[in-house]
Amino acid sequence: MADIKKIETKNACPPAGPYTQAIIAGPNIFVSGQIPADTSGNLIEGSIADKTKMCCENIKGILGEAGVAMDRVVKVNVFLDDMANFTEMNGVYETYFAHKPARSCVAVKQLPKGVPVEIECIAYTGMGSKL
Repeated sequence: MADIKKIETKNACPPAGPYTQAIIAGPNIFVSGQIPADTSGNLIEGSIADKTKMCCENIKGILGEAGVAMDRVVKVNVFLDDMANFTEMNGVYETYFAHKPARSCVAVKQLPKGVPVEIECIAYTGMGSKL
């Protein structure tokens, strides 16, 4: 376990359950799914664009705590409760991930706390297994 490091920051939504905001294992950082909640854990109001932005800002805060830039993200998984929100989500998403990492986007029946969007990612730290 010495080569695995938990990342925790007050610059993102706190975990809503028994998990860690992110884990560094080897050269990768695995960011848990981020929902549209502020740094106090309060769900935000607004459009899908607003909520997508909050998810991405949480990811940015977590990666920043680990010293990893957004352009190091190599894989993203986006979960929507309705594919009708795809275009609006995508408009905000592309401003955070202009480098176009690999991505999946799927519609799911329901997300935690009834939110319409959740985003998780994997980034390359470039640090090998040194923590």
